[in-house]
Amino acid sequence: MKFTTLAIRTWRFFSMIAVFGASIYSYSLFGNDVGVHFDAFGKADEFMSKSDIFYIIVGLILANNVLFTALGRQLIKLPSHLLPIPNQSEWAAQRDELNEHILNWIYCLVAIINTIIAMTVFALATVNNEFTFKVGDFEGLFYLIVLLLLIIVLALPVRLMMKPKEEDM
Repeated sequence: MKFTTLAIRTWRFFSMIAVFGASIYSYSLFGNDVGVHFDAFGKADEFMSKSDIFYIIVGLILANNVLFTALGRQLIKLPSHLLPIPNQSEWAAQRDELNEHILNWIYCLVAIINTIIAMTVFALATVNNEFTFKVGDFEGLFYLIVLLLLIIVLALPVRLMMKPKEEDM
């Protein structure tokens, strides 16, 4: 197993633990009504019930971890000529390496979505309990999420534009 494969699978495992832990932690901190929208002064002006938020989070977690993983397992079963990839003939000759890249990319996408959900739920729990953090303290979270998603979404197409390594052929 390559180091990148091990690192991505480890990240995915720990992201699942983090998202479940953040969900349980936030559920214990939430009051009956949870502020989900805040005005310019940082005061909540729209609310949802604690149970509704919990069910939405569980649905997102299940959809992410089950559906994306199933999609990845189905993608590697497709014939190479049906995959919209550059350098198809070279990658078809190295199908095991292509499958590893596709699965790593899917697992990385699952891990980043789990991480994003965990960070968002933690931030929501934090601002609703008025610890030392305020809504404005989490403004950079949006930009971090967009940056991480862009990096991961673009990683597979960029890697597949490169031909497989010569020594592997």
